[in-house]
Amino acid sequence: MPLLDPENWQSHNLAGGEYAVTEPATGDPLGTVTLAAAEDVTAAAGAARAAQAEWARAPHFVRAAVLRKAGDLFTAHADELRDWIVRESGSIPGKADFELHVAAQECYEAAALASRPAGQVLPSEAARLSYTRRIPVGVVGVISPFNAPLILSIRSVAPALALGNGVVLKPDPRTAVCGGLALAAVFAEAGLPEGLLHVLPGGPEAGQALVADRQVPVISFTGSTAAGRAVGEAAGRHLKRVHLELGGNSALIVLEDADIDAVISTAAWGSFFHQGQICMTTGRHLVHASLYEEYIERLAAKADSLAVGDPHREQVHLGPIIDDAQLAKIHGLVESSTARGAKLAAGGTHDRLFYRPTVLAGVDDSTPAYAEEVFGPVAPVRSFSTVDEAAALASDGPYGLSLGIVTRDTARGLDLAERVPTGIVHINDQTVNDEAVAPFGGIAASGTGARFGGEANLEAFTDLRWTTVRGDVAGYPF
Repeated sequence: MPLLDPENWQSHNLAGGEYAVTEPATGDPLGTVTLAAAEDVTAAAGAARAAQAEWARAPHFVRAAVLRKAGDLFTAHADELRDWIVRESGSIPGKADFELHVAAQECYEAAALASRPAGQVLPSEAARLSYTRRIPVGVVGVISPFNAPLILSIRSVAPALALGNGVVLKPDPRTAVCGGLALAAVFAEAGLPEGLLHVLPGGPEAGQALVADRQVPVISFTGSTAAGRAVGEAAGRHLKRVHLELGGNSALIVLEDADIDAVISTAAWGSFFHQGQICMTTGRHLVHASLYEEYIERLAAKADSLAVGDPHREQVHLGPIIDDAQLAKIHGLVESSTARGAKLAAGGTHDRLFYRPTVLAGVDDSTPAYAEEVFGPVAPVRSFSTVDEAAALASDGPYGLSLGIVTRDTARGLDLAERVPTGIVHINDQTVNDEAVAPFGGIAASGTGARFGGEANLEAFTDLRWTTVRGDVAGYPF
């Protein structure tokens, strides 16, 4: 029996109107969902708040069992969910499988959070028991994007639920199914009590209402830096805690001792995986001058060899860009870059939403596709002569998400990593990596720091309460 039934997606309880879910590769409709308006957010937050109190009091093993069952269901329904991720988000099947694997692991890791020690006993100057205890915040608002919709929803939803919270999830309407309705169906089948998880596909109005709602004390936002700034500013006005995972323009540094035969595959994956629509995408290739010309030639050849097409009906390396607006942004950055002197070594063309993997040579600080986050399959390549120069180039710019360094001398790579401020670094790997057990997050314009994985989730979705207990009532001088 299918987990997802398009006949049930149109909710008469939501006031935002109908939205056609389409397949980017073909433009064909996949179904129709109902969007949420501001008043729907208020109602959902109230319902989640009402249901949360009993859920927070549930024994830890009850919450853990629901999370474990949810993890199992992502695997049990993998064939169905894979098709939705491929068709709705334009992912190749391998990327969809990775999302499903991570989603299951996020649930299993979250299940373990339910039984983590809740606090610690403190010393006290008075004759009393003094201790801390982590308590659920109440209701967590989650705003997730289109690019890795299942992962970027579940990694907030799962730990928030495991720690005793209710959740209001607003997925991007372009991926309302695999980023939202799929989670609702999985958790319903896993036995999550009604009222705890509300999925409200919607646009900016619904997101603004979620950030402003007094019943939602914590917001977990993943998206662009521009949108994140707006969310952060609004949350600040409401004195609300907000966790921001934003954009990036991550560098891959290739030192002169790198194995050029091995590095090209790594470099291509970093820039072209999921059409470059990943916050961690390798947006800047910094290559030692002694390898630069060969690197350009071989990366361009690799780009030209990659198949681009419909991932649901063909075996391809890259699928479609999510929509026309994103395609126009990508192509505009490539065209403005070549107009300013960058050399097009590969790509730079498209057929409908299918954009060829692109390599740009001869870039500098004034090259738009080098200086800005492209969020597309574009690899700008720049040379450097010294490690000092490489560190300076990698550190330049507003972002601080991920960093890759390729060298045969790992100690040298670690030393270089210390000189580049980022939230994530990988030695002898590209910039796109994710594991449910690892902290994830960037600094500066890339976000407010790590908030996923283990202790980071505990801090993100609970409050720390201090409690003291005396045997007798305390006495005071007046």
